[in-house]
Amino acid sequence: MTILVNNPPIPAIGVSGIVFNAQHNVLLIKRNQPPALGLWSIPGGKLEAGETLVEACRREVKEETGMDIRVVSIVAVVERKIDRFHYIIVDFLAELESVCSATPVAQTDVSEARWVSMQQLDDFELVPGLKEIMVRTYDAFCRGEYPGFCDASSVGSDFILPA
Repeated sequence: MTILVNNPPIPAIGVSGIVFNAQHNVLLIKRNQPPALGLWSIPGGKLEAGETLVEACRREVKEETGMDIRVVSIVAVVERKIDRFHYIIVDFLAELESVCSATPVAQTDVSEARWVSMQQLDDFELVPGLKEIMVRTYDAFCRGEYPGFCDASSVGSDFILPA
C-alpha cells in the first residue's frame, strides 16, 4: 500500500460566533489545540453530522465558554488553510440568551475565555483576518443593525439578504 505524504487536507465546515455583551465587549477565546494553537479567536469549531450551522454555532460557543447564545445572522464566510487544516468557516453574529450568565468560562479546547473591548484587540494575537470581520460586525451592531444574511425561515437553515 502506498501512502501519499503530501495529500492536501480534506476541507471541513466550521462555524463561529461573534458575541457582544451589554458593554459592547467581544467574546474571545484562546485556542489550546491546533489549528491556531495559542492564538485568540472567537468561539467556534467543526460542524458535526446531523447539525445545522446554527446548532453547531450554539453548541461550540456553549462548549468553549459555557454561554448560551441566540444566532442572529451570517456576517462572513472565510476559507482558512492553516496548520495542515482546511476550513470553510461561517461566522455568525450572536446575542447572549441571558445577561445574567455573562461570565465566560474556558472549557474544552480553549485555555482562556474573556470579554475584550474593541479598543484592546491589538493587544491580542488574533487568528489572521479576524480583526476586520469583528470591526465591521461591531460597527453595524453599534448602529443597531444586524449585518449580513438573516435566517429567512426561522429554522436555521436558509440565510438570505434582509428585505
